[in-house]
Amino acid sequence: MSTNTTPESDLDTPVWGAKNIGVVIGRNERQAFHLLESGHLPAEKVGKLWVTTPRRLRSRILGEVA
Repeated sequence: MSTNTTPESDLDTPVWGAKNIGVVIGRNERQAFHLLESGHLPAEKVGKLWVTTPRRLRSRILGEVA
């Protein structure tokens, strides 16, 4: 059985680290880290790394109800 990656499933793929989260939201690593540490983005720390999904970021940025 093959797994097809669709844009919809990409929204639920975890994004690890401030640098990669910054890529998703169009900010550099330092800006993303500040937003994460300030609690402005929906993410959790696992060990020393931040993790979230593009869907959660999109919901926060666009003001959608999750």
